Amino acid sequence: MSHTRFPVLRGKTSGPDVPAEVLRQREAKWLDMLNHWDKWMAKKHKKVKLRCQKGVPPSLRGRAWLYLCGGKVKREQNRGKFQDLDSQPGDPKWVDVIERDLHRQFPFHEMFVARGGHGQQDLFRVLKAYTLHRPEEGYCQAQAPIAAVLLMHMPAEDAFWGLVQICEKYLPGYYSKGLEAIQLDGEILFSLLKKVSPVAHRHLKKHKMEPILYMTEWFMCAFSRTLPWASVLRVWDMFLCEGVKIIFRVGLVLLKCMLGSPEKLKKSQGLYETMELLKALPPAYMEEGFLVREVVESPVSERDIEREHVAQRRRWEESRGELRCRSPGRMHGARAIITAEPPRRQDLQQNPTILVESPPAAAAPPSNGGPGEDPAGGKGKKKKKKRKNKEEEKAAPSVPPSAPSDPPRSLKDGSRQASEESLSSQEHDSYL
Repeated sequence: MSHTRFPVLRGKTSGPDVPAEVLRQREAKWLDMLNHWDKWMAKKHKKVKLRCQKGVPPSLRGRAWLYLCGGKVKREQNRGKFQDLDSQPGDPKWVDVIERDLHRQFPFHEMFVARGGHGQQDLFRVLKAYTLHRPEEGYCQAQAPIAAVLLMHMPAEDAFWGLVQICEKYLPGYYSKGLEAIQLDGEILFSLLKKVSPVAHRHLKKHKMEPILYMTEWFMCAFSRTLPWASVLRVWDMFLCEGVKIIFRVGLVLLKCMLGSPEKLKKSQGLYETMELLKALPPAYMEEGFLVREVVESPVSERDIEREHVAQRRRWEESRGELRCRSPGRMHGARAIITAEPPRRQDLQQNPTILVESPPAAAAPPSNGGPGEDPAGGKGKKKKKKRKNKEEEKAAPSVPPSAPSDPPRSLKDGSRQASEESLSSQEHDSYL
């Protein structure tokens, strides 16, 4: 697999030139969604999808991804599981392969640039834990960049459960022996291309170019080693919300852009030239704004993919026999996952580690005879009231004053405070 160089610095990833005030407003909206996740997914899923298409705010991306993929619920339902797997030595066969792959993952990123650094150590822990979690599947090299992208946004335990969800729910069978699932999806992609871009489809068919030759790295790595970094994050925002159809749409957009007209095909007269063309994608086609717009407007739906899946599987079995990999059916995004496995309310709680107590109520200033008080008899009434209070204090046990139940308005309102609140929970927003 070729290495794509990504910038070390994290740039604007929630759309080009998003004003700071707009970003704060988006953060406040996302915080509200995360605090009421089950309700939003049940009643306002279209709004969640729209906000994912606009881009998750960078400060909340790690937490949002974990909620979208269902990793947060898995972690809560399996407390201590990652620590148990992490403490085990692992299968030497997989440990050796994983160790040899660590330095290949985003070698120009500050988190993974140092051999044996904290980034590579956590990547090893996550991948080793997965081989123990799924010993029948083991380790596949394409899992490493998936885990690395997750680790850039969340701690190792969260990244592990994110990887589990992607491998089991979004891309089941992709990393199993024989790679049957990815080959099947290659045929689905090729069939969908006929509807999206007949010119590109005819060209690939003419040169007998198998989909496995150009789409394997795209799909297995979820475009993390193909696109510019800003585009990777926007694609993942939509992918974890809407499922594998986003990966199909990105692939179809790139194929149409590269091979969708007779003029473009003049540079690719044969199989080798076409392969070289698809390896050197022009930056204009991968630019964040252009790519997201094309993906959102793509007509390819979940129903189209499932219909083609049935047809291609039937053809596979007729020509090659039964599939050896019996992977579970994939789930198309966050709503399908939360519907199939309804979480408990406590599984979605934020569990903050920093609690801000409300300040004590200020003492009332002494009265100087307010409206309605008799000025002449005020002192006498006060003395009687003081004597009465002293008698009551002697009779009743002392009770400490209770803290006010509602937080002050300054903590309850304001988008700036809402964005700072994102740093006060266990789900750290950025692991860098």
